Amino acid sequence: MKRFIARPVKEHVRRPAGSPNPAGVMGPEKNSRQAALIEFLLSAPMASAERYEDVPGDTLFPSEHRVISGAGSARRREFATVRACARTALGQLGIPAGPILPGDEGAPRWPRGVVGSMTHCAGYRAAAVARRSDIAAVGIDAEPDAPIPIRVRARVTVAEERTHLAELGVRRPGVSWDRLLFSAKESVFKAWYPWTGRWLEFDQVVVTLSPDDGTFHARLLVPGPRIGGGRLRGFTGGWTRRRNLLLTAVSVAPVIPAPSEQPLSRPSGRARPHAADGEVT
Repeated sequence: MKRFIARPVKEHVRRPAGSPNPAGVMGPEKNSRQAALIEFLLSAPMASAERYEDVPGDTLFPSEHRVISGAGSARRREFATVRACARTALGQLGIPAGPILPGDEGAPRWPRGVVGSMTHCAGYRAAAVARRSDIAAVGIDAEPDAPIPIRVRARVTVAEERTHLAELGVRRPGVSWDRLLFSAKESVFKAWYPWTGRWLEFDQVVVTLSPDDGTFHARLLVPGPRIGGGRLRGFTGGWTRRRNLLLTAVSVAPVIPAPSEQPLSRPSGRARPHAADGEVT
């Protein structure tokens, strides 16, 4: 699923147990070509797959054909390729291929016992999945590395975030911080929706981006769902910027520690903080 003001929500998937690499803008370009882009953010027990070109031929199941039959050719190719990524990722978990149909509000319906997320933008498709026993929720989103229109920016950010974006632009110009913040909100929404069944409006979450370690924090302004005995009140996720793309990811552990048990600080350097730790009260 993907929201873009008009609310199309993107689909997503990822790699076994989930930790985002503090990717930011680090590492030579050559290394980003050797490793899958999504693997800079996700790790076991998540499984993931990505593609930069659409799959050739017909890879859809009959029920998927019926869902997408009225769409244009570009949308059909996008739909098929992101599902090919999802089936590849599911195969890494030992789950046989089957149709992945859109459910409520376009969110993908995963096999029983599986959580996942899919994303697609121009020139990139990816999916990430995990067993529900390992990961409670996951969200990924990819965007082109380009600024969003001013009118859109005003609708997807709050005043606090706009001040933050201005500071980031001075500190590190050349990064499409507004698009990256939007992407982070999309990833958060994709992890949020399966647990709540309702929209998370753009003004109901405040995102703070860290330019140094490739992480971000999303603070919920509305009550979150209860997961593992605690109420979710925020997310910590990861981001990377490579190949003219922006990619964000979050995940939630199946049992979230109580506030007193949560770490007071996060690893730095090349350590890999959990891709999307949930915070509860």
